[in-house]
Amino acid sequence: MQEIYFGSNKEVISFCDYLFSHTQKMDLHWRTDEAFGNRIKVNCEPKDEEKSDVISKSLADVFIKHRLTKMTGDLITNVFYYTNHDEMEQILELTHWIFAGEDIDSRKVRQDINPKKLLQTLFVAHIQGEESIHFDSLVQFRMQEFKEQLIQIIGLAIDEFKREEEHQAFINMLREYISNKEANYRCVHILQGNHFSFFKPDGNKFTNLELKKLMHAEPLYIVGLDAHEMNLAPLVAMAPKKIYVYGDYPSEPKTLTIINVFQEKVEFLPVQQFPFPYQLHH
Repeated sequence: MQEIYFGSNKEVISFCDYLFSHTQKMDLHWRTDEAFGNRIKVNCEPKDEEKSDVISKSLADVFIKHRLTKMTGDLITNVFYYTNHDEMEQILELTHWIFAGEDIDSRKVRQDINPKKLLQTLFVAHIQGEESIHFDSLVQFRMQEFKEQLIQIIGLAIDEFKREEEHQAFINMLREYISNKEANYRCVHILQGNHFSFFKPDGNKFTNLELKKLMHAEPLYIVGLDAHEMNLAPLVAMAPKKIYVYGDYPSEPKTLTIINVFQEKVEFLPVQQFPFPYQLHH
């Protein structure tokens, strides 16, 4: 039998919920302790190793739900010296994404870091063989190794934040450049692909030579566009009043960039609505 103490009512409720989500073989007795708040007595059928596993998982879950945001915020301020509220919120959001994201990009950024696993391992190490466990004490005095890993993750989040800032500054510069430029075309039609295919309003396809001539006539270097970039740069050179993009992938990165730059001028349509069907086979 183990006794686990929680100062917070919300945390003890979460602990019980998480514990029963991990196993149905637990017998819990909850009472209020005058000195330490909420006391949970845990009796269970599983062997000691399995018992430690489910308790440590539940404690880790409680920490992530109730303590991670504050710890992260404190580290952003005290280790990285950020004080701007909006910047801190963005870094906090990116930290949570790297910490717990299941998408390919977050796993790529996270690399070999597994903070959830470390958290559970730390709780296992500190509760095995202990009859009384004080959650507040564990969080206050036994989290140094986890804090060091969390600082790594915040550092990665700050790198992502700076990249996003740079990207947004680039997008804003392109928007300003286009807003001060006279449109060369009423509209342009684009087919998605590894590289975009560009079509004139009459349905004729722009050749690579035509696109390069358009680009060379514009000082695109002043907005940081490479002369060999053949997706965004041609559109910036043309600055059309309307852009129709046809395809099956509205979230495709090149397409999203065009939407971010040209905003309401862009309309995304299914590839079946491409108005020049003969060109689909060329």
